[in-house]
Amino acid sequence: MISPDIIWPVIFILGIGSFTLRFAFLGLLANRDLPNWLLKPLRYTAVSILPAMVAPIVLWGHEDGIDTLQIIAALAALATGMATRNVLVALIVGAALYWGVGYWV
Repeated sequence: MISPDIIWPVIFILGIGSFTLRFAFLGLLANRDLPNWLLKPLRYTAVSILPAMVAPIVLWGHEDGIDTLQIIAALAALATGMATRNVLVALIVGAALYWGVGYWV
């Protein structure tokens, strides 16, 4: 267990870092036109966050090993997302497959 003397300063420092990063984009650059070389990579930020959050849960989320149903649902969502280029449809297909098949198994 981490002592409160260590955890609260760490939480405070991380909060300041998070605020600074958000303020850099929202506060300082809100009324300015950004160059194209910066706008192009920023379009992929939202698309990259979801797999980064889901992949560790799918691959290492269980104590007893990998859940085959999660792998299948993740692969189906990936295939759907690549085919349709629609994140919402991919989420719906993956969730429906996971919960639908999980209900019957």
